[in-house]
Amino acid sequence: MRVRTRFSGISAGTELAAYRGTNPYLTRRWDPEQRLFRNGADTLAYPLTGWGYSEVGEVTEVAPDIADDPATPQVGTLVWGIWGHRSEAVLPAGKLAGHEVPAGLDPLAATFARVGAVALTAVHAADLHLGETVAVFGQGVIGLLATRLAVLSGATVIAVDAIDARLQQAAAFGAHHALDARTGDVGEQVKALTGGLGADTAIEISGAYPALHEAIRTVAPAGRVVAAGFYQGEATALRLGEEFHHNRVEIVTAQIGGVRPGMWLRWDQDRLNRTFLRLAAAGQIDPAALITHTVPVAQAPDIYRLLDDRPADALQTILEF
Repeated sequence: MRVRTRFSGISAGTELAAYRGTNPYLTRRWDPEQRLFRNGADTLAYPLTGWGYSEVGEVTEVAPDIADDPATPQVGTLVWGIWGHRSEAVLPAGKLAGHEVPAGLDPLAATFARVGAVALTAVHAADLHLGETVAVFGQGVIGLLATRLAVLSGATVIAVDAIDARLQQAAAFGAHHALDARTGDVGEQVKALTGGLGADTAIEISGAYPALHEAIRTVAPAGRVVAAGFYQGEATALRLGEEFHHNRVEIVTAQIGGVRPGMWLRWDQDRLNRTFLRLAAAGQIDPAALITHTVPVAQAPDIYRLLDDRPADALQTILEF
Protein backbone atom coordinates (compact mmCIF):
# COMPACT_ATOMS: atom_id res chain seq x y z
CA MET A 1 0.00 0.00 0.00
CA ARG A 2 1.01 3.60 -0.59
CA VAL A 3 1.02 6.03 2.33
CA ARG A 4 1.31 9.79 2.10
CA THR A 5 3.13 11.17 5.12
CA ARG A 6 1.48 13.87 7.21
CA PHE A 7 3.81 14.06 10.21
CA SER A 8 7.20 12.61 11.08
CA GLY A 9 8.73 13.01 14.53
CA ILE A 10 12.44 13.56 15.06
CA SER A 11 14.04 11.33 17.69
CA ALA A 12 16.65 13.78 18.90
CA GLY A 13 18.93 11.32 20.70
CA THR A 14 19.26 8.75 17.94
CA GLU A 15 19.23 11.19 15.07
CA LEU A 16 21.67 13.68 16.58
CA ALA A 17 24.12 10.82 17.08
CA ALA A 18 24.13 10.44 13.31
CA TYR A 19 24.01 14.20 12.70
CA ARG A 20 27.09 14.69 14.90
CA GLY A 21 28.90 11.60 13.64
CA THR A 22 29.05 9.85 17.02
CA ASN A 23 26.77 6.94 16.16
CA PRO A 24 28.90 3.75 16.30
CA TYR A 25 27.26 2.48 13.13
CA LEU A 26 29.10 5.26 11.27
CA THR A 27 32.54 4.13 12.38
CA ARG A 28 32.26 0.37 12.96
CA ARG A 29 30.46 -2.58 11.43
CA TRP A 30 27.65 -4.33 13.29
CA ASP A 31 27.69 -8.10 12.82
CA PRO A 32 24.05 -9.18 13.36
CA GLU A 33 24.92 -12.88 13.52
CA GLN A 34 27.64 -12.58 16.15
CA ARG A 35 26.01 -9.47 17.65
CA LEU A 36 29.35 -7.71 17.83
CA PHE A 37 30.66 -4.40 16.56
CA ARG A 38 33.77 -5.04 14.50
CA ASN A 39 36.50 -2.87 13.09
CA GLY A 40 36.32 -2.36 9.40
CA ALA A 41 33.72 -1.02 7.00
CA ASP A 42 31.03 1.02 8.68
CA THR A 43 27.41 -0.14 8.79
CA LEU A 44 26.00 3.24 7.78
CA ALA A 45 27.42 5.94 5.55
CA TYR A 46 26.43 9.43 4.52
CA PRO A 47 24.11 10.39 2.99
CA LEU A 48 21.74 8.52 5.30
CA THR A 49 18.49 7.39 3.72
CA GLY A 50 15.25 6.40 5.39
CA TRP A 51 16.18 8.09 8.66
CA GLY A 52 13.31 8.57 11.10
CA TYR A 53 10.94 6.14 12.78
CA SER A 54 7.91 8.07 14.03
CA GLU A 55 5.52 8.58 11.14
CA VAL A 56 1.79 9.16 10.66
CA GLY A 57 0.25 9.23 7.22
CA GLU A 58 -2.82 8.60 5.08
CA VAL A 59 -3.32 5.49 2.99
CA THR A 60 -3.71 6.64 -0.61
CA GLU A 61 -3.52 3.38 -2.56
CA VAL A 62 -4.00 -0.32 -1.81
CA ALA A 63 -2.99 -3.22 -4.06
CA PRO A 64 -6.10 -4.79 -5.63
CA ASP A 65 -5.35 -8.31 -4.38
CA ILE A 66 -5.58 -7.21 -0.71
CA ALA A 67 -8.13 -4.40 -0.96
CA ASP A 68 -10.92 -6.61 0.42
CA ASP A 69 -8.88 -8.03 3.30
CA PRO A 70 -10.51 -6.79 6.55
CA ALA A 71 -7.06 -6.49 8.15
CA THR A 72 -5.92 -4.02 5.49
CA PRO A 73 -6.34 -0.32 6.25
CA GLN A 74 -8.48 1.25 3.57
CA VAL A 75 -7.78 4.29 1.40
CA GLY A 76 -8.23 7.45 3.46
CA THR A 77 -7.29 5.78 6.76
CA LEU A 78 -4.72 7.46 8.98
CA VAL A 79 -2.01 5.02 10.05
CA TRP A 80 1.12 5.13 12.19
CA GLY A 81 4.35 3.27 11.56
CA ILE A 82 7.96 3.47 10.53
CA TRP A 83 8.91 4.55 7.03
CA GLY A 84 11.30 7.44 7.61
CA HIS A 85 11.37 11.17 6.95
CA ARG A 86 9.93 11.03 3.45
CA SER A 87 6.81 12.38 1.77
CA GLU A 88 5.41 8.96 0.90
CA ALA A 89 6.25 5.29 1.02
CA VAL A 90 5.09 2.01 -0.51
CA LEU A 91 4.97 -0.63 2.23
CA PRO A 92 3.95 -4.25 2.67
CA ALA A 93 0.36 -4.20 3.90
CA GLY A 94 1.27 -6.46 6.80
CA LYS A 95 3.48 -3.75 8.30
CA LEU A 96 0.45 -1.51 8.72
CA ALA A 97 -2.18 -4.08 9.68
CA GLY A 98 -3.79 -2.86 12.89
CA HIS A 99 -1.90 0.42 12.74
CA GLU A 100 -4.89 2.72 12.34
CA VAL A 101 -4.64 5.85 14.46
CA PRO A 102 -7.03 5.21 17.40
CA ALA A 103 -10.35 7.02 17.21
CA GLY A 104 -10.25 10.37 18.96
CA LEU A 105 -6.47 10.53 19.13
CA ASP A 106 -4.72 13.58 17.68
CA PRO A 107 -2.64 12.33 14.72
CA LEU A 108 0.28 14.31 16.10
CA ALA A 109 0.11 12.23 19.27
CA ALA A 110 0.30 9.06 17.17
CA THR A 111 3.82 10.04 16.04
CA PHE A 112 4.90 9.08 19.59
CA ALA A 113 4.11 5.38 19.12
CA ARG A 114 7.76 4.39 18.80
CA VAL A 115 9.33 6.73 21.36
CA GLY A 116 6.50 5.85 23.73
CA ALA A 117 7.42 2.20 23.30
CA VAL A 118 11.06 3.04 24.10
CA ALA A 119 9.93 4.67 27.35
CA LEU A 120 7.66 1.74 28.18
CA THR A 121 10.53 -0.69 27.57
CA ALA A 122 12.62 1.21 30.12
CA VAL A 123 9.82 1.17 32.70
CA HIS A 124 9.31 -2.56 32.16
CA ALA A 125 13.05 -3.13 32.60
CA ALA A 126 12.89 -1.28 35.92
CA ASP A 127 10.44 -3.93 37.20
CA LEU A 128 8.62 -1.36 39.32
CA HIS A 129 6.41 -2.38 42.22
CA LEU A 130 3.61 -0.48 43.91
CA GLY A 131 5.02 1.75 46.63
CA GLU A 132 8.59 1.81 45.32
CA THR A 133 10.60 4.91 44.45
CA VAL A 134 12.20 5.41 41.04
CA ALA A 135 14.53 8.23 40.02
CA VAL A 136 14.31 9.11 36.32
CA PHE A 137 17.42 10.87 35.03
CA GLY A 138 16.89 12.94 31.90
CA GLN A 139 13.57 14.66 31.22
CA GLY A 140 13.73 14.95 27.49
CA VAL A 141 10.89 13.48 25.47
CA ILE A 142 11.51 9.83 26.32
CA GLY A 143 12.41 10.64 29.92
CA LEU A 144 9.18 12.57 30.41
CA LEU A 145 7.18 9.73 28.90
CA ALA A 146 8.98 7.30 31.21
CA THR A 147 8.17 9.55 34.16
CA ARG A 148 4.48 9.51 33.31
CA LEU A 149 4.44 5.75 32.70
CA ALA A 150 6.21 5.15 36.03
CA VAL A 151 3.58 7.28 37.76
CA LEU A 152 0.86 5.19 36.13
CA SER A 153 2.67 2.09 37.41
CA GLY A 154 2.20 3.24 41.00
CA ALA A 155 5.78 4.31 41.73
CA THR A 156 6.87 7.43 43.58
CA VAL A 157 8.82 9.25 40.90
CA ILE A 158 11.79 11.58 41.38
CA ALA A 159 12.54 13.41 38.13
CA VAL A 160 16.08 14.72 37.58
CA ASP A 161 17.21 17.19 34.93
CA ALA A 162 19.12 20.46 34.56
CA ILE A 163 16.50 22.36 32.51
CA ASP A 164 13.77 24.17 34.43
CA ALA A 165 11.06 23.79 31.77
CA ARG A 166 11.56 20.03 31.65
CA LEU A 167 11.34 19.73 35.43
CA GLN A 168 8.10 21.71 35.33
CA GLN A 169 6.70 19.34 32.70
CA ALA A 170 7.78 16.37 34.82
CA ALA A 171 5.73 17.79 37.70
CA ALA A 172 2.79 18.25 35.33
CA PHE A 173 3.16 14.59 34.36
CA GLY A 174 2.84 13.56 37.99
CA ALA A 175 6.42 13.40 39.28
CA HIS A 176 6.34 13.59 43.06
CA HIS A 177 9.69 15.40 43.22
CA ALA A 178 11.68 17.30 40.58
CA LEU A 179 15.38 17.74 41.31
CA ASP A 180 17.60 20.22 39.51
CA ALA A 181 20.85 18.42 38.78
CA ARG A 182 22.69 21.75 38.96
CA THR A 183 21.84 22.44 42.61
CA GLY A 184 23.93 19.85 44.38
CA ASP A 185 24.54 16.19 45.04
CA VAL A 186 21.55 14.36 43.55
CA GLY A 187 22.48 11.15 45.34
CA GLU A 188 22.32 12.89 48.70
CA GLN A 189 19.04 14.60 47.81
CA VAL A 190 17.44 11.29 46.84
CA LYS A 191 18.66 9.69 50.06
CA ALA A 192 17.10 12.55 52.01
CA LEU A 193 13.78 12.11 50.21
CA THR A 194 13.74 8.37 50.94
CA GLY A 195 14.64 8.39 54.62
CA GLY A 196 18.25 7.50 53.88
CA LEU A 197 17.47 4.36 51.89
CA GLY A 198 17.82 5.59 48.33
CA ALA A 199 15.64 4.88 45.32
CA ASP A 200 14.62 1.30 44.69
CA THR A 201 15.33 1.84 41.00
CA ALA A 202 16.77 4.50 38.74
CA ILE A 203 16.14 4.91 35.02
CA GLU A 204 18.89 6.81 33.19
CA ILE A 205 17.66 7.92 29.81
CA SER A 206 19.72 11.00 28.94
CA GLY A 207 22.61 9.01 27.49
CA ALA A 208 25.13 11.03 29.52
CA TYR A 209 27.75 9.06 31.45
CA PRO A 210 27.85 11.51 34.40
CA ALA A 211 24.10 11.02 34.79
CA LEU A 212 24.53 7.24 34.69
CA HIS A 213 27.13 7.48 37.43
CA GLU A 214 24.81 9.65 39.53
CA ALA A 215 21.95 7.22 38.96
CA ILE A 216 24.13 4.48 40.43
CA ARG A 217 24.73 6.68 43.48
CA THR A 218 21.02 7.26 44.09
CA VAL A 219 19.81 3.67 44.43
CA ALA A 220 19.62 1.66 47.61
CA PRO A 221 21.98 -1.27 48.21
CA ALA A 222 21.15 -4.01 45.71
CA GLY A 223 19.07 -1.47 43.78
CA ARG A 224 18.65 -1.54 40.02
CA VAL A 225 19.75 1.01 37.45
CA VAL A 226 18.24 0.85 33.97
CA ALA A 227 20.66 2.27 31.40
CA ALA A 228 18.24 3.29 28.66
CA GLY A 229 20.13 6.12 26.98
CA PHE A 230 22.05 5.85 23.71
CA TYR A 231 25.55 6.30 25.12
CA GLN A 232 28.33 7.58 22.88
CA GLY A 233 32.09 7.19 23.16
CA GLU A 234 34.07 6.02 26.18
CA ALA A 235 32.55 5.98 29.67
CA THR A 236 35.15 8.18 31.33
CA ALA A 237 32.71 9.55 33.94
CA LEU A 238 31.93 6.15 35.49
CA ARG A 239 33.76 5.23 38.70
CA LEU A 240 32.68 1.65 39.15
CA GLY A 241 34.88 1.08 42.17
CA GLU A 242 32.68 3.35 44.26
CA GLU A 243 28.91 2.95 44.91
CA PHE A 244 28.45 0.39 42.14
CA HIS A 245 30.94 -1.97 43.76
CA HIS A 246 30.19 -1.32 47.43
CA ASN A 247 26.40 -1.29 47.15
CA ARG A 248 26.24 -4.21 44.71
CA VAL A 249 24.15 -2.22 42.29
CA GLU A 250 22.58 -4.04 39.35
CA ILE A 251 22.81 -2.34 35.96
CA VAL A 252 20.54 -3.56 33.19
CA THR A 253 19.99 -2.16 29.74
CA ALA A 254 16.76 -1.27 28.01
CA GLN A 255 16.67 -1.08 24.24
CA ILE A 256 13.73 -1.13 21.86
CA GLY A 257 15.13 -4.17 20.05
CA GLY A 258 13.87 -6.47 22.80
CA VAL A 259 11.73 -6.59 25.94
CA ARG A 260 12.80 -7.46 29.47
CA PRO A 261 13.73 -11.13 29.95
CA GLY A 262 10.71 -13.03 31.15
CA MET A 263 8.31 -10.96 29.03
CA TRP A 264 9.29 -11.94 25.51
CA LEU A 265 6.66 -14.65 25.12
CA ARG A 266 3.91 -12.10 25.84
CA TRP A 267 5.28 -8.75 24.68
CA ASP A 268 6.72 -7.58 21.39
CA GLN A 269 7.34 -4.19 19.83
CA ASP A 270 3.87 -4.01 18.34
CA ARG A 271 2.25 -4.58 21.72
CA LEU A 272 4.45 -1.88 23.23
CA ASN A 273 3.36 0.56 20.52
CA ARG A 274 -0.32 -0.30 20.85
CA THR A 275 -0.25 -0.11 24.63
CA PHE A 276 1.24 3.36 24.58
CA LEU A 277 -1.27 4.63 22.02
CA ARG A 278 -4.13 3.10 23.98
CA LEU A 279 -3.00 4.98 27.09
CA ALA A 280 -2.79 8.18 25.04
CA ALA A 281 -6.24 7.67 23.51
CA ALA A 282 -7.65 7.09 27.00
CA GLY A 283 -6.19 10.38 28.21
CA GLN A 284 -3.81 8.78 30.70
CA ILE A 285 -0.81 10.32 28.99
CA ASP A 286 -0.67 13.39 26.77
CA PRO A 287 2.35 13.08 24.47
CA ALA A 288 1.25 16.00 22.29
CA ALA A 289 1.94 18.29 25.27
CA LEU A 290 5.64 17.69 24.59
CA ILE A 291 5.58 19.09 21.04
CA THR A 292 7.41 22.41 20.88
CA HIS A 293 7.95 22.72 17.13
CA THR A 294 5.93 21.57 14.11
CA VAL A 295 7.56 22.82 10.92
CA PRO A 296 7.36 22.15 7.18
CA VAL A 297 9.86 19.51 6.09
CA ALA A 298 11.73 22.15 4.09
CA GLN A 299 12.83 23.61 7.43
CA ALA A 300 14.43 20.35 8.58
CA PRO A 301 17.98 21.78 8.40
CA ASP A 302 16.97 24.59 10.78
CA ILE A 303 15.41 22.15 13.24
CA TYR A 304 18.48 19.90 13.31
CA ARG A 305 20.68 22.93 13.92
CA LEU A 306 18.38 23.99 16.76
CA LEU A 307 18.51 20.55 18.36
CA ASP A 308 22.27 20.45 18.00
CA ASP A 309 23.07 23.99 19.18
CA ARG A 310 20.25 24.82 21.62
CA PRO A 311 18.71 21.56 22.88
CA ALA A 312 17.14 23.30 25.87
CA ASP A 313 14.89 25.26 23.49
CA ALA A 314 13.03 22.22 22.17
CA LEU A 315 11.39 19.00 23.23
CA GLN A 316 9.58 17.02 20.54
CA THR A 317 9.99 18.41 17.04
CA ILE A 318 7.75 17.34 14.18
CA LEU A 319 8.25 17.58 10.43
CA GLU A 320 5.01 18.28 8.54
CA PHE A 321 4.61 17.13 4.95
